[in-house]
Amino acid sequence: MYAFVLPGLMFFVVFHYIPLLGNVIAFQDYSPYLGVTGSRWVGLENFEALVRDPEVIGAIVNTLIISFLQLVFAFPAPIVLAIFLNSLLSERLKRMIQTVVYLPHFLSWVIVIALWQQVLGGAGSLAQGLQLLGIENLNLMSDPSVFKIMVVAQVVWKDVGWGTIIFFAAISTISAELYESAAVDGAGPWRRIWHVTLPGLVPVTVMLLILQLGNVLTVGFEQLLLQQPAVGADAAQVIDTFVYYRGIAGGDWGVSTAVGMVKGVLGTILVLGANRLAKMLGTDGLF
Repeated sequence: MYAFVLPGLMFFVVFHYIPLLGNVIAFQDYSPYLGVTGSRWVGLENFEALVRDPEVIGAIVNTLIISFLQLVFAFPAPIVLAIFLNSLLSERLKRMIQTVVYLPHFLSWVIVIALWQQVLGGAGSLAQGLQLLGIENLNLMSDPSVFKIMVVAQVVWKDVGWGTIIFFAAISTISAELYESAAVDGAGPWRRIWHVTLPGLVPVTVMLLILQLGNVLTVGFEQLLLQQPAVGADAAQVIDTFVYYRGIAGGDWGVSTAVGMVKGVLGTILVLGANRLAKMLGTDGLF
């Protein structure tokens, strides 16, 4: 059993735990040419620079807005789809829908953005169709005012099918006797969903919600990086893209590492707080 666990454990050790040592750069005026031992120590100067930098504040605000929208709309979407699929009587139709909604998850964000550009972009099919009706210059993919909504819609379209796997499995573990008892008591389909299905999904929903809160400051690096040139940094700059442009592209390693460190600390606090709150509310929590 330990041999089977070892590859996954090594993955986290090599790509997650060992890189944590690099957070020391947040307290240095780091230079790749001098290395960690040769770079000058600056204490908390990089963290003080974060507070004064309006670009950091804008990135945090955009990240929180997109995370909130994803939490409200993208997180419940797999639950709704799983309940819908469970209500279908035709197994053939159920499997067909499952296959169709699963497929986008296996597409890269490059392909997804290209597909959305072909449909909703300035030269896309929607814009061309509206031109026939006299509506000109419609380009949803480059409109900053609707960009955050588009980001959430893309996440839902790409991952809602994959997310239903867990919820669909959880629904399958609910005893059929509960549904039969509810039907005998006169509960209709909606009542059975409300009083049997949803309570049965509470444990797995709480677990996934806690994990989601841990990633609340991570909203999709590739997805936003690909679309930022079209809508501008004011609408699409988030913490992850800020770290990339300021650190890797700009060479300001100390400040970008400080941002990533703050992000990790806040994510840990949110996971621990959400887990404690879940236990206070009577659920098992995550750990």
